[in-house]
Amino acid sequence: MKTIALSGIRRMSMLETPDPAVRHPSDVLLQILSVGVCGSDVHYYSRGRIGDQIVHYPQTVGHECSARVVETGNAVTRVSVGDIIAVEPCISCHECDQCRQGRFHTCRNQRFLGCPGELPGCLSEYIMMPEKCCYKVPETMDADSAALIEPVSIGMHAVSLAGDLKGRNIGILGTGPIGLSVLLNVRLEHAGSVYTTDKRDFRCRIAKEHGAVWSGNPDTMDVVQRIAEMEPLLLDVIFECCGQQDALDQAVNLLKPGGKLIIAGIPEKNHVSFEMNKIRRKEITIMNVRRQNECIQPAIDLVSSGKLQPQFMITHHFQFDNAQKAFDMVAEYRDNVIKAVIHVSK
Repeated sequence: MKTIALSGIRRMSMLETPDPAVRHPSDVLLQILSVGVCGSDVHYYSRGRIGDQIVHYPQTVGHECSARVVETGNAVTRVSVGDIIAVEPCISCHECDQCRQGRFHTCRNQRFLGCPGELPGCLSEYIMMPEKCCYKVPETMDADSAALIEPVSIGMHAVSLAGDLKGRNIGILGTGPIGLSVLLNVRLEHAGSVYTTDKRDFRCRIAKEHGAVWSGNPDTMDVVQRIAEMEPLLLDVIFECCGQQDALDQAVNLLKPGGKLIIAGIPEKNHVSFEMNKIRRKEITIMNVRRQNECIQPAIDLVSSGKLQPQFMITHHFQFDNAQKAFDMVAEYRDNVIKAVIHVSK
């Protein structure tokens, strides 16, 4: 089968690799349909690492995907040959202390698609996944929408960590796909006013079109001052979705005493800092988002019902052999890209 792998910093190669084969009763052989390019994929592409996770070439990346079931093990019951599915990219052991507590996303033995040292990614014609990672989508949902389920589920999980948001004023710093997924989920929680920021004006515009009452570019204005003028008591909850130190600083300044900072962004550097006087005096709660936990099916239900409509995030489409062009576009924020989708199979 054909596989696209990272072969160096900002380099990709098309490889011929062995077809996977069903070996275990719970195996599901999947033909990959659509793959979304995630910011974490771009970290591996552009820098060769995320923190202590270092790429060893060749490395296949990609974890946001939809697929068609081609073959199943004899114990599989939840999906059938021909089904279109959304893929949970994390394989948890269901045995460790974290899994026993229902924290499958922090499983001590987890293996994640496209993560160095764990599993090859989904930029291949076929992959093998266990039945528990395969979620059938309704016939009315297309393959591209099914590939969006994974980032949408991260936004859902992030919002769940914030608690009751009804009537609370919210900030979302960074409105790429994860920030926009947070925005869509926040709107379902009947929050108060939602303020967003991004260093790219087109993303500010998109955020306002999809529910933000105000959106500003921190490179061209003092966003803390502007939001404080509109909300003198400041904000209840802020979702940091861009992985930038200056956004973390802005969040601390924008939060009211007793506020919550939910960190969903992945920083480029392995260390960040906080002004301790401010977070101590305000008694700010800081929480980190680790992917998602048990949100794939709820996300499918919301998208299929039309209550949550993330399809606008897909702005660009690429064929499989043009995958590197997709990665370059996302890495360089070209042509007002939000989400680029690579079509592996039809």
